[in-house]
Amino acid sequence: MTETTDPYGTDPAVTFAELYGSEPDGIWAAPGRVNLIGEYTDFNDGFVMPLALPHTARAAVSRRDDGVLRLYSADVPGGVVSLRVDELAPHAGHGWAAYPAGVLWALREAGHPVTGADIALTSTVPTGAGLSSSAALEVVTAQALNDLFHLGLTGPELAVVGRRAENDFVGVPCGIMDQMASACCVEGHALHLDTRDLSLRQVPFDLAARGLALLVVDTRVKHALGDGAYAERRAGCEDGARLLGIPMLRDLRHENLATALTTLADAGADESVIRYVRHVVSDNHRVERVIALLDAGDVRAAGPVLNDGHRSLRDDLRVSCPELDLVVEAANEAGALGARMTGGGFGGSAVVLVEEAAAGTVAKAVSEAFAAAGHAAPGIFDAIPSAGARRLR
Repeated sequence: MTETTDPYGTDPAVTFAELYGSEPDGIWAAPGRVNLIGEYTDFNDGFVMPLALPHTARAAVSRRDDGVLRLYSADVPGGVVSLRVDELAPHAGHGWAAYPAGVLWALREAGHPVTGADIALTSTVPTGAGLSSSAALEVVTAQALNDLFHLGLTGPELAVVGRRAENDFVGVPCGIMDQMASACCVEGHALHLDTRDLSLRQVPFDLAARGLALLVVDTRVKHALGDGAYAERRAGCEDGARLLGIPMLRDLRHENLATALTTLADAGADESVIRYVRHVVSDNHRVERVIALLDAGDVRAAGPVLNDGHRSLRDDLRVSCPELDLVVEAANEAGALGARMTGGGFGGSAVVLVEEAAAGTVAKAVSEAFAAAGHAAPGIFDAIPSAGARRLR
């Protein structure tokens, strides 16, 4: 029914010794994530509910004190990237290496005495699937440097470093959810996160005990959040808040949404801004609804909320695509409790809430629908709530 993926992949310590001629000081791991509900809400100071996946980025790292940063990824051709830490500058390129290099830059910008490192990376987090492969790279690097340089940073503080690396060094205007999930999730739980103050609550999420499963369907359609679409929607949300006279869309309560949309229309707001506001405020409310259902033990009733979320992402935010819509349609027709796209959209993945006994039937139906439509076969696996960033050895 589901493809099996080794959550540990290749051993970066072996690669490290081959590259750098010595054993690493340690090995660290940080997971990718899937978001159950709450999309495009994190940069609006809103609510999200991600969970960490067993798929991780792993880093073998040794400290250097000579101002040199050497980076290698077993997953990307090109060999070792060697940089001077005092020459790191935002938007300077470096491809994949910009993510870990940006973390070192962000730590130094924050006043932390990080003087260099040798790093060998490998990852089992699918790239381009909306499962936060970049955040996993950032957080595993931050966790390793935090430990090796005795910085004493907490999980949320490491997440802030990772977000700054992605925002200011790489140039992708993401919110904080991905890094917080990678840094702070707990095994067997979903993370209810308030992105305004980074307060969090670990919510028990043992679906198997209730006879349920959460499938992740990777459409294998690749997307790039740096293409301007993400930034355009963020700017539209900011315009909506400004026209409403509020700091962030978080500050608009759901019961006042209809009046606010009328206000925006009367003020001549662009039609897209009105749609973005409707999505963000409604999705914040959907997070609160799902939390209430989980607290009440009525997990199955969250399925229709996922469906509502997908319709909003498709119609109001317009970040879905035919493959994602097909996952949701085929899964629901095959008996799923609910489904929606997850992540930044324009490809990537969807989540499907199913009765555990029906998981194979639903997965088969989705795969057959993709084949009938002429799409490449999707990747399908169980979302098992897993641990956040940690040192392995």
